[in-house]
Amino acid sequence: MTAVIEQPLFSQDPPSLVRLVLLVDDSRLQRRILRASLERWGYAVEECGSAEEALEICRDRPVDLIISDWMMPGMNGPEFCSAFRALPRDSYGYFILLTSKSETGEMVHGLDVGADEFLTKPVNANELRARIASGERILRMEHQLRERNRLLSTTLAELRNLYDAIDRDLVEARKLQQSLVRDRSRRFGGSEVSLLLRPCGHVGGDLVGFFPAGEGQVGLFSVDVSGHGISSAMITARLAGLLSSVSAEQNIALESDAGGAIRVRPPEEIVEHLNRLFHEELETEHYFTILLAVVSLDSGIMRFVQAGHPYPAIQRADGRVEFIGSGGLPVGLLPEATFEQDEVRLGPGDRVLLASDGITECPSSTGDQLGDEGLCALMERNAAMRGESFLEVVMAELIDFAGRPDLPDDISAVLFEFG
Repeated sequence: MTAVIEQPLFSQDPPSLVRLVLLVDDSRLQRRILRASLERWGYAVEECGSAEEALEICRDRPVDLIISDWMMPGMNGPEFCSAFRALPRDSYGYFILLTSKSETGEMVHGLDVGADEFLTKPVNANELRARIASGERILRMEHQLRERNRLLSTTLAELRNLYDAIDRDLVEARKLQQSLVRDRSRRFGGSEVSLLLRPCGHVGGDLVGFFPAGEGQVGLFSVDVSGHGISSAMITARLAGLLSSVSAEQNIALESDAGGAIRVRPPEEIVEHLNRLFHEELETEHYFTILLAVVSLDSGIMRFVQAGHPYPAIQRADGRVEFIGSGGLPVGLLPEATFEQDEVRLGPGDRVLLASDGITECPSSTGDQLGDEGLCALMERNAAMRGESFLEVVMAELIDFAGRPDLPDDISAVLFEFG
């Protein structure tokens, strides 16, 4: 029969963290007795006869455990312990006081100055070893905590460097996104288009723009991609490439006739085309709302599609504000969605504001939203303001309404003023 030898649960004790023990006692005999036991247990030992000499050793060498007598000429044990605790150290030092005192008040004083353990003279070897083992457990926990803090500090530093790199990239991304709106205003004869675009973070999901739409016409668009951040901004960049170019080959809103002349496609066809492209080319959970309009610069007729976007606000020349449109589904929700075209006629002095929901849903300090009524009142108050100056006032009033400059959503708008 083969014998089964049971292995111990642990093959060996964990390595000691006590590299150096310092004995401090004015009695040479007491030091010799304690040193013999400590060296037999495998500890490196340094000894001295006064607390003053011990302090010099502690300043020069990393002492892990101190066994000090209480009563010594000159500086006594508690005074030495207090001075030892005041030394700058990278790690903790365990302090054991040897004493013949047993009064509670004396023990409390020793704890107050930083002692960890007490041993009563004459010292029992087994009790001493138990006290040292307790000290080693404390030092081991302190070492583990220090290592974890070091790893945490290293990880935080790496994360900080990574965050700084991402932050720098996002700053550049913001510049690139802002460059998608190259012209913030442009005149078309007696009419003028002005744009407002302010992301709530580094980059956002809103996009506004315009494009010449053939002879005597201009195209306007206001887009709001669901969500915020980098993925939304990438979709706005894709949409900017599809709608902003004046080239009929690159702008899906334009096409060339047989004679080579550029003409604009009907707004409902443009949005349906965008919806198909979104489902065929982009595998994403995002969707977007859009208000796409084509305005005749001669007649003032504006044909538009409202796909989930807030209602356009028409401000007549006399200051009155009305909201128009028939709603509609956002782009990207249903592959076979269809979109309806609406039409309105602008008269001389009229203007239209295509605003994102960041404006109408802007919350006040009490949580109330600006809403259509608030936007209407804002436009009526500032009916005399024109172009970019009007949009600057809109931004300032939104900040005042919210009570803070960091608004919770992207803010964007297209202002078309018919001359």
